[in-house]
Amino acid sequence: MRSSPYCTDFHRVLQSNRRQVLQAGALSLLGLGPTLRTARSQASSDLPIRAKRCIFIFMWGGPSQLDTFDLKPDAPAEIRGEFRPISTAVPGLQICEHFSKLAKLTDRLTILRSLAHDDPAHLSSGHATLTGNLAPVLKSDADPPSEKDSPHLGSLLTKLRPKADGLPSFVAMPWKALHPAAPGGEAPGQHGGWLGPTYDGVLLKGDLNHPEWKPQALSLPADVTLERLESRTQLLKAIEAQHRSMRRLAETGALNEQQLQAFEMLSSPKVRQAFDLNQESAQTRDRYGRNIHGQCVLMARRLIEHGVSLVSVNWHNDGQNFWDTHGNNFNRLKNDLIPPADMALSALIEDLEARGMLDDTIIAWVGEFGRKPQITPQNAGREHWPYCYSGILAGGGIAKGAVYGQSDRHAAYPSLNPVSPQDFAATILHQMGIDSSAMLLDRENRPHRISTGKVITDIVAT
Repeated sequence: MRSSPYCTDFHRVLQSNRRQVLQAGALSLLGLGPTLRTARSQASSDLPIRAKRCIFIFMWGGPSQLDTFDLKPDAPAEIRGEFRPISTAVPGLQICEHFSKLAKLTDRLTILRSLAHDDPAHLSSGHATLTGNLAPVLKSDADPPSEKDSPHLGSLLTKLRPKADGLPSFVAMPWKALHPAAPGGEAPGQHGGWLGPTYDGVLLKGDLNHPEWKPQALSLPADVTLERLESRTQLLKAIEAQHRSMRRLAETGALNEQQLQAFEMLSSPKVRQAFDLNQESAQTRDRYGRNIHGQCVLMARRLIEHGVSLVSVNWHNDGQNFWDTHGNNFNRLKNDLIPPADMALSALIEDLEARGMLDDTIIAWVGEFGRKPQITPQNAGREHWPYCYSGILAGGGIAKGAVYGQSDRHAAYPSLNPVSPQDFAATILHQMGIDSSAMLLDRENRPHRISTGKVITDIVAT
């Protein structure tokens, strides 16, 4: 990736929070860490399960609300930008002209136009988006992932909905979101956090559109045969049996568990089939888009179809700072960002509907924040803006053909029904039958609330 200078707003945030900051690979294959004593039944509660699975499409970098789903055609030119609104399948609802495929499907989803918070830093606001909780250090792009992070939504599902068929509960792809201009680099909140690395999930790395791509997590090292791995597995089982009661060897026991689960995945035909994109027709692969993002979204559909609980598709390393469009905003959006996003999301909605899976699968499409209404005249860019932005929820009992919330005349602040990224996450958990207000224990037996958000009750089925 090309190196990039600090963006103006980002640099100001670092300067204003310098004192606070000073004071204050890949995801492992089903990671490490001891099993916790938790009230799993409390977290699952008696909530109805509207969504059996979730595809979380994380638009890393922060898409502009004014140029996607909340256009302001009557605003001054320096705010409204270059794009025109177009009509959609829902009378009176308009979105950006470059989301032409999605415009035909708005009667299947809810657009939220009043997402808002006050954190303009990529890393800490990314944590809130992916976990439903505020980051350990707020307004910071200098703090990398740590054991203090809240668990990713997928990690929570790994804890609360463990699988026994060899498939993981949580898969992320095609990388762990990272920003080259952020001193902290990788965004926190993408792993097991205080639950421990046992709940990290599986990372599928690389370009899934490449004809020779295959999942590294399911590939044996060149010098290890399946027979050799099986021999090692039997040895590890014997060692585990001998030391089961010795708590001081918990770390060794966790390593054994990791390798045992890796073996189960390697040796399972069901798992290998789930991760095989070549099982899809050329027509289907074309429909999702022959690019990294499109093939990741298609892989996400394959994985949930085979039983994975949550798949997180992070916008990929595109070498141009992702959706962080501080410069050349309009060309980047219309040429590089919106077309593959529009194609993949619309294909996913249609595909799940055709397979009878949309009603019990929740789709989330959102970034960590939005963009400033005023266009930067020097380079036609938009700066960070967390105070108002848009996201999408669809399927899994979410209202259809709806718009929730409203922004002011410049899409700068919510004017009706503001909601936070924590609320967004709590709503996903609620639809999956998980009480977001319940408590879980960390590795030190300290209680943590699953999410600090409130369910957006107006958009969920009762």
